[in-house]
Amino acid sequence: MATFDLYLDLKGIFENQKEKAFELRSGDQQDRIEKLRALQSWIRTNSQEIRDATFQDLGKPGPETDLTEISMVLGEISHAIRHLDKWMKPKTAPNPIHFTGTNAYVQPEPKGRSLIISPWNYPFNLTVGPWVSAIAAGCTTIIKPSEFSPATSALIASMASSLFSPAEASVVLGDVQVAKRLLELPFDHIFFTGSPGVGKEVMKAAANNLSSVTLELGGKSPVVVDANSDLDKAALKIAWGKSINCGQTCIAPDYVLVNKSIESAFLEKLAAAFEQLLNPRNKGIRASNSYGRIINMAHWNRLKQLMDNAVTEGAKITYGGEGQETEKYFAPTILSCVDQNMQVMNEELFGPLLPVIGYDDLDEAINVINGKPKPLALYVFSRNRYPVQQLAQKTSSGALVVNDCAAHFGHPNLPFGGVNNSGIGKAHGYHGFIAFSNEKAVFQQSSRIDLIKTLYPPYTLKKQKLIRLFSRFS
Repeated sequence: MATFDLYLDLKGIFENQKEKAFELRSGDQQDRIEKLRALQSWIRTNSQEIRDATFQDLGKPGPETDLTEISMVLGEISHAIRHLDKWMKPKTAPNPIHFTGTNAYVQPEPKGRSLIISPWNYPFNLTVGPWVSAIAAGCTTIIKPSEFSPATSALIASMASSLFSPAEASVVLGDVQVAKRLLELPFDHIFFTGSPGVGKEVMKAAANNLSSVTLELGGKSPVVVDANSDLDKAALKIAWGKSINCGQTCIAPDYVLVNKSIESAFLEKLAAAFEQLLNPRNKGIRASNSYGRIINMAHWNRLKQLMDNAVTEGAKITYGGEGQETEKYFAPTILSCVDQNMQVMNEELFGPLLPVIGYDDLDEAINVINGKPKPLALYVFSRNRYPVQQLAQKTSSGALVVNDCAAHFGHPNLPFGGVNNSGIGKAHGYHGFIAFSNEKAVFQQSSRIDLIKTLYPPYTLKKQKLIRLFSRFS
């Protein structure tokens, strides 16, 4: 199909949603809940198809798909159904004294036509999760899933067409050119999940139409392991967070800063934790049915090059390092003796490489973190309150997680998102609902008491005194 024809086709889908977007504005809570229940039912009925698709795309183990893809979305739906009535209700805005007699409140309304551009690493969760928020907010949606996870993308397209009219929800399959064409259209809101580099391009395109954006990006999420931490617990949590989806997770631990007094013991326990999780029968991680694969050869080669370059520059592989190209298998790999100037410390790894750097005091670790773009998550392991307080006060990140890794993603009442380089805006639950909503201010003047009118010109001495009096209460 010619590019020009492609644009006309996408524009046609977009225009087709215009009237539906106006119609949905007057829809009530029950309309939205019925749609969410239909989505919920489809997912439960087709859970095996979702497992098959994610295995085909990423080699994901079925239980991992259940945990990180299906249950997450079902939880998002259930939470929205339970709380939608509260979310949709107008919220009273308290009146200061000089607004006595007026009525003020905030009314959430659908932004309108929305675009969701989703990634390949959690192709079901990170596509359908934002879609749940769009449905809850009453928006129409065009969804552009990743071309790198074709089986899951095709399944989502099938799901959408079986549940919704194209005027309400359309899935558009294709490559980056399709995404670029979609971004030329004046959507009311764009929800993008992906890399910071592509996020910048999305924001530039959105600026042309003044479309609001939610950008769920990534970056290098650090882990700080304090000298007074439970090393066994820390090692297991970090190994779990890094091994899920082969480290292809935006909130995966990207590098570890560990107090030098426990560095050697930590490296041993971290290696043992990977073995405990992925090689309990001592048959090798490659044979494990609990470990997936790298998405494609381009990413596999990138990881191999990063590892090889680090070793050439003096890093040591203290665990892992093996790979198998034809299977796109890449073992969890611990790198020690890592230098700040190495490439592995200057780009998001998005894979099972885990550099470990020792530090002497906490300020040194804080300086390393603050020397890089603000991360999506920051993890700290300690039994003391002081390092947690210091990291909370002296660093900035989308989330601060204490004595765990990645678990905050599943908390329904926490906002999920980054800051600056790691993202703009928040998602999940109420925060996702608000992302697709306009919080409209409604102000109603009383027909009996109108104090504001007493401040109108002409500004007599009496009115000047009144203005000064009102200023005291402002």
